[in-house]
Amino acid sequence: MEYDYVIVGAGSAGCVLANRLSADAAVSVALVEAGGHDDKLEIRMPAGFARLFKTDYDWNFTTAKQSEMSGRELYWPRGRVIGGSSSLNAQMWVRGCQEDYDQWGVPGWTYDEVLPYFTRAEQRVGSNHGGVYGTSGPLYISELRSPNVTTHAFLRACEELGLTRLGELNGRSNEGYCPTPVTQNRGRRWSSADAYLRPAAARPNLTVLTGAPVNRVVFEGTRAVGVEHSGGTLIRARREVVLSAGTIGSPYLLMRSGVGAAEELRDAGVPIVCELPEVGKNLQDHLASGVYVECKEPVTLTKAESLVNLLRYIVLRSGMLTTNVGEAVAFVRTSEEEPAPDIELVFAPGPFVDHGLTPPTGHGLTVGVVLLQPESRGRVGLSGRDVLIDPGYLSAEADVKRLIAGLRTAKQIFATSAMKRYAGGPMAPYWGPESDEELAQWIRERGETLYHPVGTCRMGADDASVVDPSLRVRGVEGLRVVDASVMPTLNRGHTHAPAVMIGEKGSELILQNG
Repeated sequence: MEYDYVIVGAGSAGCVLANRLSADAAVSVALVEAGGHDDKLEIRMPAGFARLFKTDYDWNFTTAKQSEMSGRELYWPRGRVIGGSSSLNAQMWVRGCQEDYDQWGVPGWTYDEVLPYFTRAEQRVGSNHGGVYGTSGPLYISELRSPNVTTHAFLRACEELGLTRLGELNGRSNEGYCPTPVTQNRGRRWSSADAYLRPAAARPNLTVLTGAPVNRVVFEGTRAVGVEHSGGTLIRARREVVLSAGTIGSPYLLMRSGVGAAEELRDAGVPIVCELPEVGKNLQDHLASGVYVECKEPVTLTKAESLVNLLRYIVLRSGMLTTNVGEAVAFVRTSEEEPAPDIELVFAPGPFVDHGLTPPTGHGLTVGVVLLQPESRGRVGLSGRDVLIDPGYLSAEADVKRLIAGLRTAKQIFATSAMKRYAGGPMAPYWGPESDEELAQWIRERGETLYHPVGTCRMGADDASVVDPSLRVRGVEGLRVVDASVMPTLNRGHTHAPAVMIGEKGSELILQNG
């Protein structure tokens, strides 16, 4: 099998690439995905995403033991299905702010330079205050159809604390609060596969291979000429191989293929093609803690999966099952010294415990507290031929201090008069820590990922970076990385939006190269 372009990974960026590259009928494109098709009801139904965790649709990764997180191994879900993590996520479309992209310091990737690629992707359904969003892109951005009554109370609580109400979340600054914009179309998840891959699927020059995990990139000398997937089948690329396997998968494939730190490759018994020491380094993730309280009224998502709600969703596409769970957000600075928000507060009208895998024991409310700009760094590496994930959570003490400040703000939210009708006492497993020491203990014992790893194939203009500003892997030919792994630092938002933007801009860079 031979194609002009071979793309590895049908996730947020890979689906964009498949659409944009195959729009030229003169080229042939193969999209290779380890997982299967996205035809399960829980993918389509927004509230069903937690039911996909630890199933065949999930890579079901586990980190190395985290010394600063009570020695725990943390669960990291990632999408192993058409659409990738955009088929498993909470559908939140949160770009971040201007500072996020300007701080990268990479030519061609400032906020003003990437903004057109965001708007090219977007189609805002409903209000578009100030023309923040695109109006004709393939990816639908909407407001929730049936927000919970407690979500309105959370928004009033933010106002009571003096925060700024945002007309739209995704402007140059996101400091303030707002209902969450979601990638939904009339109450249904709208993934990258829905937006990009499905409209292109009938093109004769696009081949989509599912159930085909890739073992390695194949090189002739230092030129990538294809990929080998399960069973030893070679898929050749006349022009380029493009890795869109994500922040874990892309560096792992590079290392499995002989591109990485020489000592690590030798230890794993991998022949060296190109020594590139930063492959897998610079791993960053949004660590989240939270405050859980009992809800005084039976109005939360605890009973969302009743037969009545299921029928309402199937017939009308409305009701509790259209929720993305994180129904509203606030972005705050914990000190005046911060150049932009360093903490995100995510409101869930239910007790979202243990990734939603633990059934709620009663009606409760959650304010998640997310560290937006971690100073801690980790890595993705090889453990023999297996993947090692070590995010290095809380290895920088400043991260603990910011999370403690964020938890105090979350507690203030629940203490407002706006929340008085609903917010009761602490709800297990939350036990109401008060002092800095107790709050730090709570973070270390119960903190979890918010599913936003980036940085392991860092983009830069410097020779040490893994990919250059055109996303070409340094030291080899015919190989690019186009996904969130190229982000030098995390955005103060969520990573689905920048991954799609990177796919849009990356496809243009590839086409410009001919």
